[in-house]
Amino acid sequence: MSANSFDARSTLRVGDESYEIYRLDKVEGSARLPYSLKVLLENLLRTEDGANITADHIRTLGGWDASARPSHEIQFTPARVIMQDFTGVPCVVDLATMREAVKELGGDPARINPLAPAELVIDHSVIADKFGTANAFRQNVELEYGRNRERYQFLRWGQTAFDEFKVVPPGTGIVHQVNIEHLARVVMVRDGRAYPDTLVGTDSHTTMVNGLGVLGWGVGGIEAEAAMLGQPVSMLIPRVVGFKLTGELPTGTTATDLVLTITEMLRKHGVVGKFVEFYGEGVSAVPLANRATIGNMSPEFGSTAAMFPIDGETINYLRLTGRDEQQLALVEAYAKEQGLWLDPAAEPDFSEHLELDLSTVVPSIAGPKRPQDRIALADAAPQFGQDVRAYVDDTDLDEAGKESFPASDAPAVSSDVPSNPVTVTSPDGVTYEIDHGAVTVAAITSCTNTSNPYVMVAAALVAKKAVERGLSRKPWVKTTLAPGSKVVMDYYDRAGLTPYLDKMGFNLVGYGCTTCIGNSGPLPEEVSEAVNAHDLAVVSVLSGNRNFEGRINPDVKMNYLASPPLVVAYAIAGSMKVDITRDALGIDTEGNPVHLADIWPTEQEVEEVVASAIGQEMFAGSYADVFAGDDQWRSLPVPTGDTFEWDAESTYVRKPPYFEGMGMDPEPVGDISGARVLAKLGDSVTTDHISPAGAIKADTPAGKYLTEHGVERRDFNSYGSRRGNHEVMIRGTFANIRLRNQIAPGTEGGYTRDFTQEGGPVSFIYDASRNYQEAGIPLVVLAGKEYGSGSSRDWAAKGTALLGVKAVIAESYERIHRSNLIGMGVLPLQFPEGASALDLGLTGEETFSITGITALNEGGIPETVKVATDTGVEFDAVVRIDTPGEADYYRNGGIMQYVLRSLIRR
Repeated sequence: MSANSFDARSTLRVGDESYEIYRLDKVEGSARLPYSLKVLLENLLRTEDGANITADHIRTLGGWDASARPSHEIQFTPARVIMQDFTGVPCVVDLATMREAVKELGGDPARINPLAPAELVIDHSVIADKFGTANAFRQNVELEYGRNRERYQFLRWGQTAFDEFKVVPPGTGIVHQVNIEHLARVVMVRDGRAYPDTLVGTDSHTTMVNGLGVLGWGVGGIEAEAAMLGQPVSMLIPRVVGFKLTGELPTGTTATDLVLTITEMLRKHGVVGKFVEFYGEGVSAVPLANRATIGNMSPEFGSTAAMFPIDGETINYLRLTGRDEQQLALVEAYAKEQGLWLDPAAEPDFSEHLELDLSTVVPSIAGPKRPQDRIALADAAPQFGQDVRAYVDDTDLDEAGKESFPASDAPAVSSDVPSNPVTVTSPDGVTYEIDHGAVTVAAITSCTNTSNPYVMVAAALVAKKAVERGLSRKPWVKTTLAPGSKVVMDYYDRAGLTPYLDKMGFNLVGYGCTTCIGNSGPLPEEVSEAVNAHDLAVVSVLSGNRNFEGRINPDVKMNYLASPPLVVAYAIAGSMKVDITRDALGIDTEGNPVHLADIWPTEQEVEEVVASAIGQEMFAGSYADVFAGDDQWRSLPVPTGDTFEWDAESTYVRKPPYFEGMGMDPEPVGDISGARVLAKLGDSVTTDHISPAGAIKADTPAGKYLTEHGVERRDFNSYGSRRGNHEVMIRGTFANIRLRNQIAPGTEGGYTRDFTQEGGPVSFIYDASRNYQEAGIPLVVLAGKEYGSGSSRDWAAKGTALLGVKAVIAESYERIHRSNLIGMGVLPLQFPEGASALDLGLTGEETFSITGITALNEGGIPETVKVATDTGVEFDAVVRIDTPGEADYYRNGGIMQYVLRSLIRR
């Protein structure tokens, strides 16, 4: 019960129901706050306990200074937690391990139990092995169950062992689409109390729900576990960027074009660690599906959240997706009563401002390796011609072509595009030629766009018009369709569009993330062989949100984000060298050239299909019994008991070592001496580079481990599916095939120098780490700007810690990874302003000492610590422990240890 210092507790009557609420207007200054901060203010009012959350915290938020640098800490208590299976399995593994640790320390294992609703959607495990056939979906699901049976049995145990924990089974949908279509409440009701729906999720794209007016963002699994166990999220009151929308999107553009434009603008502006909030007259012109698409991309532009307030469009979407009328009435009444309803004319206090006239948006793609590198579609072919030079052997290129340009730079004047044509013959005898730029993967995939019926219908209409003109995909293109929910196939079927997608090769392959997270499956063998034998720079085009190096497919060097209808167009064109805005995509049955404009649907055509083919009953039917699963799910044998019976032979689920030797009182924090550099890295190293992801190769430490444990190569599965086994994950940390460790020049992948050996020979990072740990030598990582950007992968921090890394020194961090490092007991430090490893002359061959860390034992947080090397370099590194709560986690050796000790002491 709240301390209610502001006498904010009140009653809201909606129809025949009455709800307890905490009124925001009782706090001075609340009316001028941005929508997102009003949600946080209600959170503090309702959870005020006089200790962690006090009246002073509430006054501080009410009196928020929009122009000030964030410095005030608050404790945010999310209403619920959402997970996907890759990140959710290790969460449940950790909870199971915590139960045993509590028992060993004399506590009650049942104390380890979610205190808030925790829902997990299995969406990351399906791989698009089979494609282009009517049986692809069924075959991929069978393969999925075969590969993941142990994990799924473990999750079913968790569903029975933990209260408030529910699992959405495989083959249902993508977590963020399931969230907006079914799980999101917008206004929560528990114990007669109504309050804003808020959440944290173990996937960075949790922000998709921001489009519904729900405040939530991605965190690492370790933070999510703490939230499930009742721990608030420690955070600084953020700066809020107001993003004003005016006008309307022009004909021929899509939500994807809009979101790529916004991503470019906000990444350029700089919004890391900030909230973004959309306001203005133009918001009303943005359909809910488009709002969700924009919210989904928040991690790509770097913000913590990207909020849209509640309005009539929100209510309409909730009604369409099957929420009951009482809930709709409550959402509207509550939002209006609390000042959370959109006023298009209002302009709250914002820290910073941006503005976009929607009418200026043009068709776009983004690539070849970052979501923020937007390219106007009209410039895509010449820009590819320039960018590809960074990916091919430049022996035959002139001097002008030897420099690599980022996608944001204008193409060079030279029109020479590298070429290395290779003849390929398919198993059915068809011969064709592929070259640099061949589109080998065209995937309609990902929560970002498959939740948006406008772009999905547009894609199907492009396929229909193309088929009617006699066009088809090129034979070297792997085409896949992986919607975010079953509703998509329902409206395709009702509209009669499925046969055209099938004819174009976009058969259903599964309901899951697939290509967007690296589960694209293998390319056809003959294509893969040609690509690798001739080192071709081939590309993928996908309707996803991530296109980082090495993410999509190990054979594919360049990756482009595009709207679903453009994915279909590029499958027909077959090459990034084709200027699809000017060149013909193909020749029709009459011998006439067919251009993109000839098969692009009008807005009216799209809207007519959306209006006639999508109905409330589809959502009601799809989600009627969403947690039950199919026969395969229900027939899985389920272990029983409060604690899990670990299988010593399992290569999927193993008890991790986090609590071994842990006592009730933490050891004092110590300085670091005699440390060696495990990795020296450049700018924009993502969690994809750090955390194990994608396929496991046989000649890597992880592959060798599985082979030694009797696993056949064909059964290796992916790193993501084996996140419940720390032995596999440690071996895959820092092992991304595109990682460039500067202390092992000339290598790509998981390599370093091992200075425990004479001369410091090149070694696998895992093998070197073991030698360092056996010798008692601590490790550090040196990095550039935006270290840890990308997905909220807790294993990027867990693997770092288990490799023996005690500190990371970077030029700057992305929010989630910095927090996760602290959560695993790794110290995040920052080079002095304007300095880098290069500026300081650091090579990575030095021995480091870091002193001043012990000041944390005195209860405060030192602003800087002294870093010194044996070569005479010294500097003051900024300590990036930003809040007292984070300091508590670090003092305890990590967030899990802190929570465990707190629960036992209750």
